[in-house]
Amino acid sequence: MERSKALALLLVQQASANPALAATPPMGWMSWEIFRCETDCAHHPDACIDERLYKAQARALVDGGYLAAGYETISIDDCWESFARVDGALVMNATRFPSGGAALGDALAALGVRFGIYSDEGGKTCGGYPGSEGFEAADAATFAGWGVGYCVGYLKLDGCYDDAAGFAAGYPKMGRALAPHNITYSCSWPAYLGDDEAAKDFDAMVAAGCNLWRNWRDVQCDWASVRSIMDHWGNYSVALRAAAGPGHWNDPDMLLAGNDCVTDLEAQTQMAIWSMVAAPLIMGNDLRNVSEPMRALLLNDELIAIDQDPLGKAGGRAETSGGVEVWTRDLAGGSLAIAVYFETGDLTAIVDFAALGWGPGDAKVRDVLRRADLGVLRGRVAVVAPGDHATRLLKLERP
Repeated sequence: MERSKALALLLVQQASANPALAATPPMGWMSWEIFRCETDCAHHPDACIDERLYKAQARALVDGGYLAAGYETISIDDCWESFARVDGALVMNATRFPSGGAALGDALAALGVRFGIYSDEGGKTCGGYPGSEGFEAADAATFAGWGVGYCVGYLKLDGCYDDAAGFAAGYPKMGRALAPHNITYSCSWPAYLGDDEAAKDFDAMVAAGCNLWRNWRDVQCDWASVRSIMDHWGNYSVALRAAAGPGHWNDPDMLLAGNDCVTDLEAQTQMAIWSMVAAPLIMGNDLRNVSEPMRALLLNDELIAIDQDPLGKAGGRAETSGGVEVWTRDLAGGSLAIAVYFETGDLTAIVDFAALGWGPGDAKVRDVLRRADLGVLRGRVAVVAPGDHATRLLKLERP
């Protein structure tokens, strides 16, 4: 019995999330939000899940300055596979990926881009392709052979066609299989466990090797979806803050900036709140068609720096009243980030620094989204809504 306990402990330790992977929230691009499971390349050649799409997005990632800003990974989502394994191994659809996984990995690596891939901890993926249940070691080796382990690769492991018992067994199995291959591990495990974040065993997910996890519903390409995720994160700020840290992050899903389904102010709000909660910054757009204002938002180095803050302490919602929400995040060096969200454009908020944990003394205040200094202020500042569903993001430092 004691030997069995020791062996079980060793297996958990071997699978535990490596904080060197995802020491800060991962950044990159993923295909699902815009391109979904489009496989009709004849009628939709520029939106089809094929090797041309990922090479084009990788080139746009580099040419648009996103790679230099920290968005390192191009990730394939569902529907890349053949419907049958070959000799027990996953293979790419031969028509849409004629060069195969290794050649695609080499093409991305030649650009300095990391390669991300998708599978499922069930018998099938959500799109009905073969899943990784029972094939965890084989699939991890396949992905590593394609270059998914280049520098720090990325695997998103979904949870369709499985259940709670399967998750508890399967996600640690994949974690152990990935551990030798230098692959960042994104688990969808908690997204399938209901709405109550306080009831989810995030310690078990860290022990399983998960470097980040999708917590809740998929983001859809509309403001109502973003707003519902904000509400969820606000309602569960205490539990979510406690779960996050270097090597293991909560993931509220992809950024919509660059898409026509949200306004520019709504895109600013999403990216600001995602940065406050230390979320992965995974773009869900077509990088070939991003407006200049949205490109500037996605490349805002001050905003990215808040998300990637080395203290690794996630923030959350501190106050909400009358259509105004205040979110805070402690930053390295004693700095403080404050996001003020406005439901409508006719609102003004008085931000009291001491009430939000700043302590005594003046604050040097920077408006991060406007990239403007507000000066050295004593105690408080009045902020005016830029419009509906808009956010002002302030960074406080000691003068």
